[in-house]
Amino acid sequence: MTRVVRRATIDDVWAVHEIARESWHAAYDDVLGPETVDEVVDDWYAIGDLESTITDISGREDAAFLIAERAPGQSSATGADPGSEPRGFAHAVPWPEDTTVVFLARLYVRPDDWNEGIGTALLERLEADFSTAVDRIRLAVLADNQVGISFYESRGFDRVATRSSDLAAGLEEHVYERQLSTPDE
Repeated sequence: MTRVVRRATIDDVWAVHEIARESWHAAYDDVLGPETVDEVVDDWYAIGDLESTITDISGREDAAFLIAERAPGQSSATGADPGSEPRGFAHAVPWPEDTTVVFLARLYVRPDDWNEGIGTALLERLEADFSTAVDRIRLAVLADNQVGISFYESRGFDRVATRSSDLAAGLEEHVYERQLSTPDE
């Protein structure tokens, strides 16, 4: 299945917000509760903040905010033809303490599109874009997010640490990392 992965624009902010909401509810309702999920999404994915982030990253080579779409005319597993509607997004920034690392701050896909390769397409594009600039990609995922953990581990990420999450008392998150291959490999 062909996927289009492109840089995000201001026109994508509402889709990003909704993808985040759908994904967070699917992954975290049982852990955090639906009300907390709504509060977190409204805070972390506020429209004005997303607009600022996308604008700030535009044109930078050390950061990216990407959108994944299906090529027009392709249907999902549910049979719907979403056309070029955003199906997922990824956001990566430099790791402040180590210039050889890029931090994958966000990677989310609409739950109806899980296991269709959209997350992989986003990750592959990020890795290709950063492969000559950094050595590793790092991320944090809540320890209770089995979907996310399975995704990252299946793509060769190794757990390098576990720490307390700032999201809620008693929650832990795992830090994962993967060495990026060089263009010669």
